[in-house]
Amino acid sequence: MTDTLWYTRCPVPTASGLAHSLGWLGETAADSGLKFGVLQDAGPELAGFHFSHELSGLVREGGNVPALAARAQGSPTRLIGLTWIDESQAILVGPHSPVTSAAELAGLRVGIPAWAQDQARSFPRAMALHGFANALRLGGLTLADVRPVELAVERDPQVRTEVQDRRRNITWGVEELLSGEVDAIYVKGARAQEVAIEHGLRVAVDLDATDTKRLRVNNGTPRPITVHQELLDTRPEVVIGFLAQSLRAANWATGNLDGVREVLQRETLSGPAGVTAAYGEDFHLGLHPSLSDERVELLGVQQRFLYTHGFLAAEFDLDSWVAREPLERALEQVAAEQVTV
Repeated sequence: MTDTLWYTRCPVPTASGLAHSLGWLGETAADSGLKFGVLQDAGPELAGFHFSHELSGLVREGGNVPALAARAQGSPTRLIGLTWIDESQAILVGPHSPVTSAAELAGLRVGIPAWAQDQARSFPRAMALHGFANALRLGGLTLADVRPVELAVERDPQVRTEVQDRRRNITWGVEELLSGEVDAIYVKGARAQEVAIEHGLRVAVDLDATDTKRLRVNNGTPRPITVHQELLDTRPEVVIGFLAQSLRAANWATGNLDGVREVLQRETLSGPAGVTAAYGEDFHLGLHPSLSDERVELLGVQQRFLYTHGFLAAEFDLDSWVAREPLERALEQVAAEQVTV
């Protein structure tokens, strides 16, 4: 029987991350007679569960590559929510590059992170491949029209809080781009924006500029919330409580942009300008998790891309992975509270 509610997340805007920062997730665990733990603060013996999701009391909100890869490998998880926050995806070129459009990427050497020790940990490679694939489509091209150059990566990335690890892992390929080993790299997020400015790198393709959501699908869009099946089976009220706290945090965020940005600066190790550049002015209005048909369909786009490019051990039925009842009950709970206020 699970005695601890474990939580793991990525350093990006999430309602659950806000709920954790506000102390609300710990309250949910305590109210249910459980201890509360965060993998980022735990020892190395637990860190790997961020990728494998085989810890029975774990709820995870993070990139979809590890979540989908873990499920494809047989991890007993269920999908209980999806969020969509655009986070500044771009193709960067060097300061003196003449490239200014997607069509001009043809024939270039593009930096693609190498495989890590397994599929789930190879999310940097998956992100770059899908980022370039989407950018190339804007120019009427495919991955066959560019020359991949493998970039060195940490083969066994760990869930850590140290500044140097997060800073290093968010900007794959900057050194190779500056040295001329590659002609273009894919970047995303707040710290990537700051790195580009620091080194005078130029945006050749701004993926956020396209109105087509399918061309913005990647590791963080949409971002899944997954739970271990045992926790859902034995303590469904804890899962519902977790989601309810996330919904309350999302409601809180709509009127507290400055507070949300302060949390993000700590999470992403970026300054105010980097957070604003990466996420814009209105991201705090859309942190609510949902299982809308559109978001599930867009996750299916990512699932098919990952399977096609070798990041999933097997195909699996996406619809049967979805557990809708916990979010439905959490929404009812929070809506009832608002009526009584």
